[in-house]
Formats: sequence, C-alpha cells, structure tokens
Amino acid sequence: MKEMAAVPANQSAVLSRENAARRVKKGRRRRGSKAWLLPLVFGLLFLMAWQTGLFHKLFQLEFYQLPLPSAIASSIQENADMLWRYSLFTGMEIIMGCLVGSLLGLIAASAASFAPKALKGGIAMLAALNAVPIIALAPVMNNWFGSGAASKIAIVSVMTMSTMAVGAYKGLRSIDPMYVELMHVYAASRRSVFIKLRFKNGLPHFFTALKINMSTSIIGAIVGEFFISSRGLGFLLSDQIKLGNMPLAWSCITIAAALGIVLFYLVQFAEKLAIPWHVAQRNR
Repeated sequence: MKEMAAVPANQSAVLSRENAARRVKKGRRRRGSKAWLLPLVFGLLFLMAWQTGLFHKLFQLEFYQLPLPSAIASSIQENADMLWRYSLFTGMEIIMGCLVGSLLGLIAASAASFAPKALKGGIAMLAALNAVPIIALAPVMNNWFGSGAASKIAIVSVMTMSTMAVGAYKGLRSIDPMYVELMHVYAASRRSVFIKLRFKNGLPHFFTALKINMSTSIIGAIVGEFFISSRGLGFLLSDQIKLGNMPLAWSCITIAAALGIVLFYLVQFAEKLAIPWHVAQRNR
C-alpha cells in the first residue's frame, strides 16, 4: 500500500517540476520579446523623426550636412560592391587586432596571477596604455608597420590589450580563499588551481572585456585608416567628407555601426556557449 501511495506522489512531483520549468521558459520568452520590442520601436520612431526633417529643424542643419535616411540607403545600394569590399578589409583589421590584443592581455594577466607581488605593477603599466590618445598612437604605428593592414592591427592590439589585462587579472584573482585552500588540501598543483579554479572563475570577466574590446576595435581601425590608408571604411569616410559626398560618408558610419552590433552579438553568443552555468546567462 505504501508503494502504491508513493507512485502518485512521485508523479505529482515530476508534473510540478515540469510545470515550473514550462513557466520559467514562458517567462524567458516573454522577457526576450520585450527586450527586442522596445529598442525596435524606439529605432523606428528615431528614423521617422530623422526622415521627416525634425532634427534639421531642431539643430538648424541643411540636408547636405545631415542626409536623410532614404538618401543614405540609396547611396549604400549604389555603392554596395565597394562598401562590401571595404567592410571586409576593415572587419579583418578589427577582428585580428582585437584577438591579438586580447590574447596578449590575457597572457599578461595570467603571468601576473602566478606572481602577483612581482608582476602586479605590470598590469598597472598596461592600464596606462589606455591614456595614450589614438591620434598620437596612429602615426607612430603607421611609421613602424607601414600604411597597410599591419599598422591598423597594431593600433587595435595596443588599444585592446590593457582592457583584457585588467579585466582578466581581476577575474583570475577574485577567488574565495577557502576554495584555494581546499585545492591545496587535495594537493592540487599550481597549474591545476589555475586551470580548474582561477581560469573558470575568470571566464565571465574575459568575455566582458572582449565585448568592450570589440567596440573599441572599431574606433581604432577606423581612426587608423583616417591617417594613412588606401582602402577600408575609415579611408572612404575621410575621403568622402573631403569631397562633400555626405550620403556615402554616412553610409560608412552606418555600416561601421552595424558591424559593431554584429561583432558584439557574436561575442555574446560565444559567451552563452562557453559559460551557460553563469548566473548572467540563466537570467536571460
């Protein structure tokens, strides 16, 4: 009799867990749709206000100074082949520079986490790189690496290295001492403590720094192409501003912004795959 009563009780518990999981999924879908709806409505209203000339009246601008969205869309359509080729070139500089800079920053942070007393000062020195203005950095890198893609990759690498170094170092060192002591009780080596405890704890910090670096990389690559370059979105933007062809110049700005959004969400997707256990992923 006791076994017969236990079976319905177990079935009831399973059903209640399934219902709770279903409610959680439903709530996430509802929050996800709301998260997209508000920016979409705001963006459409912004474009409508721009297209109707509201901003021109507010800021006393002429149409050649601020082209209408329809004119920018026509320019993108007319110059689609050139914009596509230049976007690929600039995108390559952004991704390569961001990866190289982030990798160097991660290596510096990992080394400093093994010997914090001796190497912590090095992280502070890397953080000081953020104080170097890009208008001073770009001519120096062009002088060192030439006018090709290498100099822009170097600019982006320098700009992104410090952010990753500071963020990764914080993630690698911000561990509850009890966990470290527990690993030592089990005679874990320093290598095991780093891989199984510090590195895993630092992953959310790595991805946060990588998302910041993606946005910074676009600025570095575009401004680097402003000085010396023969192709790329920054080169085309600078060239068309000098010629007064503002619809094409704004096309470059629009594509650079779209590129930034795509790269940001690619990093966020990789973060979701790499750390599904993190509380920030469970709440999305």
